[in-house]
Amino acid sequence: MVKILLTTCISLLFTASFGQNKLTDDTIDVNNHIIKVTLLGTGDPQPIMERFGPSILIQAGTQTLLFDTGRGCLQRLHQINLGYDKIDALFFTHLHSDHIVGLPDLWLTGWLLSKRNVPLAVFGPQGTIEMINFLRKAYSFDIKIRTEDDKAPIDGSKLISNDIREGVIYEKNGVKVTAFLVDHFPVVPAFGYRIEYGGYSVVLSGDTRYSENLIKYAKQTDLLVHEVVIAPDPLSKTDPKYSIFAHHTTPEQASKIFNIVKPRLAVYSHIVRLYGHTNQELLERTKVDYPGQLVLGEDLMTIYVGKIITIKAWQ
Repeated sequence: MVKILLTTCISLLFTASFGQNKLTDDTIDVNNHIIKVTLLGTGDPQPIMERFGPSILIQAGTQTLLFDTGRGCLQRLHQINLGYDKIDALFFTHLHSDHIVGLPDLWLTGWLLSKRNVPLAVFGPQGTIEMINFLRKAYSFDIKIRTEDDKAPIDGSKLISNDIREGVIYEKNGVKVTAFLVDHFPVVPAFGYRIEYGGYSVVLSGDTRYSENLIKYAKQTDLLVHEVVIAPDPLSKTDPKYSIFAHHTTPEQASKIFNIVKPRLAVYSHIVRLYGHTNQELLERTKVDYPGQLVLGEDLMTIYVGKIITIKAWQ
């Protein structure tokens, strides 16, 4: 049986019988090929304080990688004391505003405060290069005044953008990132990501409906971070929120995905709750047909992936 240790007991987050062993930080062997995943933002476009916009930080080996920059991304990084200058690369799943709106703050405020002195590589779907070019024009005055008046290093203001296709898009110091297409129609293309390091893997679904391609790339991963939407069952196609519902994955669909993929741990993020449905309902509807380990993600939750999977809630 997979051994998963929890360092804290979080009400309503854990639906399976986990080993509730106490674990101190010094028991975590950071050299044991561990991938550290921090959920910076687990929400949707709703501007609520407890769930900021979608953003996930992954640290593996020497690499610190950021996936999406939802609202409040920089504030969450500040809370964990990680400066913009420490990020090696940025990846976008797609260009919906809730996944990119935090970029100007991360980029410009982060550059100013951290004194980053090297460009940041940015990867995303078609349109990423164009978006970055227009952002540089929009903030050209700020960039000019920060370099002249605040003496911020000019190279640190640069973003090297890349429009990607499916396949391996980043490989450095043993860390490999593979982009794969998901179904977020009419948003085309939209990507999920598989991150591999030291024999372990993490898969991020991005925004998607039930996706056979995601299943293909996620099989036997250690950790699957997947989006979810919960709504009344059934929801009429005439309902004004039906288009939101139709673009995402229901708990029942997620259950089917988890049963095929068989991750050591599944975690919900980008949590969309329509018409007041509760977190507990979301978990219960998933667990009807999924017997595996499942956690409802929370902002600043950290998951260590190695021989043992360890989950730590933000204190």
